[in-house]
Amino acid sequence: MGAIGLFDSGYGGLTIFDRIRRLLPIYDYIYLGDNARAPYGGRSFETVYRFTREAVIHLFAENCSLVIIACNTASSKALRTIQTHDLPGLGSEQRVLGVIRPTVEAIGNMTVTKHIGVLGTEGTVSSGSYEMEIAKMYGGQIQVTMEACPLWVPLVENNETSGKGAAFFVHRHIKHILAADKKIDTLVLGCTHYPLLTRLIEQHLPKGVNVLSQGEHVAERLQDYLYRHPEMEQRLSKGGSRRFLTTESTGRFSEVAGRFLGETVQGEWCEL
Repeated sequence: MGAIGLFDSGYGGLTIFDRIRRLLPIYDYIYLGDNARAPYGGRSFETVYRFTREAVIHLFAENCSLVIIACNTASSKALRTIQTHDLPGLGSEQRVLGVIRPTVEAIGNMTVTKHIGVLGTEGTVSSGSYEMEIAKMYGGQIQVTMEACPLWVPLVENNETSGKGAAFFVHRHIKHILAADKKIDTLVLGCTHYPLLTRLIEQHLPKGVNVLSQGEHVAERLQDYLYRHPEMEQRLSKGGSRRFLTTESTGRFSEVAGRFLGETVQGEWCEL
């Protein structure tokens, strides 16, 4: 029996964890934030892959049966290699999932114009993962415009989501992506930090443009995955427990994670 592990380079994956634990509260969870080496957005494919692999191995060692890479950059740059190359040697019964495919599956039900925008880190945008996954799922039916928003993560992590600086940078990127394609009717928040900016983002959107946040859809697809894979569901422990691991200061992690989740969090230090 094992827990569900969630990994992110920092704090953003907590928005995914929050939705999952609300929908599926009976399971045990271990969250790991590689805060000492965050952010991953501007790092190379090789570095992100190496860091992500180390995190997955650590969560497997913590007896996680299923690991969710709750980070768009890591899902973009490392997930496929880990699934195809590493997983057979790491654990024949363990599984690793990402957040991009569940997000892309939700797009088809939201867009009417078939023109969407994706807001993400530089790493997610440069990887082309969203375009590839959308093309694979919808063919050429959906037009995708990407926009890198490199300062949004620092704004969120420094609790600057309501000041003039945040408003300036949110407005700038929203204006830029909508000018690039005036038919966009759905904006995907392609970074797990960005839901904390949702209210500000919506203030700068014209009527008729919707925001797609990942947490709800990832949680629903995980629920469906466990229904379709009862052998995995039966391997998951069901004590309703939660542990939070970080590679940096536990004090800083507990403070910021508590802000993300709206509750007291006690972080534990770990080394990857």
